[in-house]
Amino acid sequence: MLAELGGVPIVRRAVDAAIASGLRPVVTVVGPGVGAIERVLPAGVDVVTAPAARLGIAHSLRALVRALEGWRQVGAVCVGLADQPQVGPDAYRRLVSAHRDGAEFAVATYRGKRHNPVLIGRSLWPEALKLRGDTGARGLMDRFPVVEVDCGGTGRPDDVDTLADLARLQRELDQHEMEQ
Repeated sequence: MLAELGGVPIVRRAVDAAIASGLRPVVTVVGPGVGAIERVLPAGVDVVTAPAARLGIAHSLRALVRALEGWRQVGAVCVGLADQPQVGPDAYRRLVSAHRDGAEFAVATYRGKRHNPVLIGRSLWPEALKLRGDTGARGLMDRFPVVEVDCGGTGRPDDVDTLADLARLQRELDQHEMEQ
């Protein structure tokens, strides 16, 4: 998460997109003992620790939902991933627009494929709290109606899971900057 893309840690790029979307609060979920991530986040970002984060993404999602339960003004949560540094703020905005149009559960699509971010309405939070392991919101998609929201042109959902992924994205970023 601290590896840099264009001189900026990938976690910071992901959080900056969430901030630029205008949604509030912006919450970053971290595993225990990752203070270095907190140090690269901008002021105003709430940080929540998921003690069982190593057991899978469902545990991080549960920590996020628990942290937001008391925020009565929050009707849904948009979940993005820190290892997707090219998801743009408009992807979040499009999901919120779908929520305003009645969607309680929405997923971003790029070229017809489901990716993050995902919006989960408050009515589904109790179900999200039951998730275990490494399934995340995907574990709800088989059981509840989900609205697919085209997020083409808002950024890219590419994961940075390896150094090779990071190097490829850096080459693409450098090429794009040279073309500008």
